[in-house]
Amino acid sequence: MTTAHSSDGLGTGGWTAAVRQRLGLGRLLPLGGARDGAWLSERAATDELRLAAAEVAGAVLGRLRISLADPEGAARPAVPPPPSALPPGPLRIDGEFAAGPAEPLPAVAERLRGVLLGCATERLGLRVEEVDLRVTALLGPSGESAEGPPPGTAAPAGPDGRRPAGVRAAAPEGEPELLASAVPGVAYPTRTLGGAVVTTPGHVRVELATAAGHRPLEVARAVRARLTAALPGGPSVSVLVTAVGQDG
Repeated sequence: MTTAHSSDGLGTGGWTAAVRQRLGLGRLLPLGGARDGAWLSERAATDELRLAAAEVAGAVLGRLRISLADPEGAARPAVPPPPSALPPGPLRIDGEFAAGPAEPLPAVAERLRGVLLGCATERLGLRVEEVDLRVTALLGPSGESAEGPPPGTAAPAGPDGRRPAGVRAAAPEGEPELLASAVPGVAYPTRTLGGAVVTTPGHVRVELATAAGHRPLEVARAVRARLTAALPGGPSVSVLVTAVGQDG
């Protein structure tokens, strides 16, 4: 259930997975449910989770991984998914963190768990049902670990210090891109897994970044509704969000 077939001629699942890994997108996580036809890159999700976790006093987040909580129970998406995307289903966050001495570790972990869960579900629209955290280091009085920051702490940015590395912004070209770009909450189209719009018989895949202050799931739903209604033949539409909280 965890393997989806490419529908845009980009190659086999292994090839597209290698491209995705090289570009730093990570997994393509289902946004919402099976009928929502939307996916979010793991990199974009973890960037937002790290921003939220930075507000938790006494904890420094390390490695993060998001996966299906129950791969065998995942659903079939209503539209063709992006290459190698995870199928719709509840998700699980696995993370590591360093904690300070001022508060019992279970209390710090519980606060961090609540922030991560709230960000994933309310801020992003991911169906996260489990958050498993593990303490891997203790912070000193200054808030720094004697062993250095936990592995995976830093989230490298792109050349402009804001856009995630590997996310290629693009000026809208053609009717589908122009329609998508006009939807409130769309910051700009992106070209990371190919074109900003990939068209196959009866289906259109749109790739984009969402603007600050907009929930990715709601933006994706609005883009799908706009394109389905406006494009000739009423094709099915899927949306891949590769960056969140961007300036237009």
